[in-house]
Amino acid sequence: MTVSEVLKGIGIVAGTAIGKIKVLSEDLSRHLHHYSVEAPVREVEKFLVALNQATEQVEKIIENANKHGEDKQAGIMEAHLAMLGDPMLKEAVLQKIKDSMSAPQAVLEVTQEYAAEFAAIDDQYLLERSADVLDIGRRIAKILLDVRGVELGSEPIILFARDIEPSVLTDISSEVVTGLILEHGSTTSHAVIIAKAKGIITVVGVPGSLKLLDGIQVALDGTSGEVVLSPDKAELGLYLARIREERERYVRDLANASLPAVTVDGKRVQLAVNISTPQDMEQALMFGCDGVGLYRTEFLFMGRNNFPTEEEQFQAYREVAEKCGENLCVIRTLDIGGDKPLSYLDIDQESNPFLGWRAIRISLERTDLFVTQLKAILRAGVYGNVALMLPMVISSGEIRRAKECLGQAMSELEHEDKDFARSVPLGIMVETPAAAVIAPHLAKECDFFSIGTNDLVQYTLAVDRGNQKVRKLYNYFHPAVLRLIDGVISAAHDQGIWAGMCGEMAGDPLAAILLVGMGIDELSMNATAMPKVRELIRGIDVLLAKDLLQQVLSLDDGVEIREYLVKALKN
Repeated sequence: MTVSEVLKGIGIVAGTAIGKIKVLSEDLSRHLHHYSVEAPVREVEKFLVALNQATEQVEKIIENANKHGEDKQAGIMEAHLAMLGDPMLKEAVLQKIKDSMSAPQAVLEVTQEYAAEFAAIDDQYLLERSADVLDIGRRIAKILLDVRGVELGSEPIILFARDIEPSVLTDISSEVVTGLILEHGSTTSHAVIIAKAKGIITVVGVPGSLKLLDGIQVALDGTSGEVVLSPDKAELGLYLARIREERERYVRDLANASLPAVTVDGKRVQLAVNISTPQDMEQALMFGCDGVGLYRTEFLFMGRNNFPTEEEQFQAYREVAEKCGENLCVIRTLDIGGDKPLSYLDIDQESNPFLGWRAIRISLERTDLFVTQLKAILRAGVYGNVALMLPMVISSGEIRRAKECLGQAMSELEHEDKDFARSVPLGIMVETPAAAVIAPHLAKECDFFSIGTNDLVQYTLAVDRGNQKVRKLYNYFHPAVLRLIDGVISAAHDQGIWAGMCGEMAGDPLAAILLVGMGIDELSMNATAMPKVRELIRGIDVLLAKDLLQQVLSLDDGVEIREYLVKALKN
């Protein structure tokens, strides 16, 4: 039983970590105080040199991230690169320097002004961009002030900061930094995304600036969000035992990776993986995936300055198709826009980008990009079992227009005398309430459905999943969401096509009970979620799952449904 003081935050990356606190200070005031200001013309020269050095640093980070398949980091730093090249920001800094302000002070003031404008708009996407612009400002200022990077040493540590710049995390090794505690920071901030990609145990929203000091030992629980200060010997023993259990489970999960996800009465559920790059397949195959249920191709377009060519796309898709072997590889066409902008694609600033020009809407308007991608996917289909999936569909007309583009792609490949798959299954992501409601009509145009619960939930409940103030309302066990999902699966089966799921819900063992009861055919998730879902499915009786589903659908509250399922799972 814990007797030490415990701080409570929000667990983001599950797991247990023990280490000494290393506080990251954001205060540059001492360095500014000692900075020697020169004549404006000289300050301009120093700023331009620092701007160029910052650009080179970010380009190097992007290059290294792409080389190691760290697509999320590359995409985030691509946004920083675009900001560094913003002529308006550059001109604003130059003007302040000409008005006799020092170069580092001018950079910090301009980026703070930009960030304040973003933060003043009630939009989670722009709030995250506020953090990005502050990051690039601090990067340039640190170069001007000759501020060195963070000295971490070689012993395991847990970083603590009010917030942390994404670029700081890109250079950090998860072997040294075992945990991350943020006083601020949203669950979807770029820093958190990078921490997830690196597997660093993370807790945000911890009010501990007066208690989390350098050198204090803490035990971190990334599941409950608890931070135990100065744990005693008995408490340390408990957390060390938990770490050993997590390592043993990992070994056991690998040993069971070859077991199929088959219920006790013989219902087989395909367990596929969500990936962003070909490199993601290594871990997926270790955990025994039944192919790829979602290949997010947009990350191939991020972290660069121009559109990837047909050949570049073909090589990436071919590599994944070959690694899938006989298993299906579902490749989603470009899902850009929303929270995934491209610096080289002219998308006007939108007040609500999640409801704007994105995904299939861009593809059907920029058919030159779309046909190029389709040609690359068709060519990859020669080397594996490939399927096409369209994102953000809301009408049958969009599917028919996509088929016209697919016909054009085939004609061009025929004319160019290139080998390509003549028959590729075409499906859609059901991720809008519109698509869910008219699923019986859409099913007539498709070979399969894959339910994208991340967007389906937030659109159905009118809840921004990235907004901490309303995040507690984001619940895929809400009866409205469950009824939509049940209807989509039924519509697919009535038309003789299969139905899968590729959103966050697919990797939740608690949800698996209901989904099996609904008749789901495939679940696609992050590789690390597969072992628990596989284990649970292998213990399910379909008839009992269907009975449980009917009981759940009689309830009218999502929180009550979750609690009901927890009790059912224990029994």
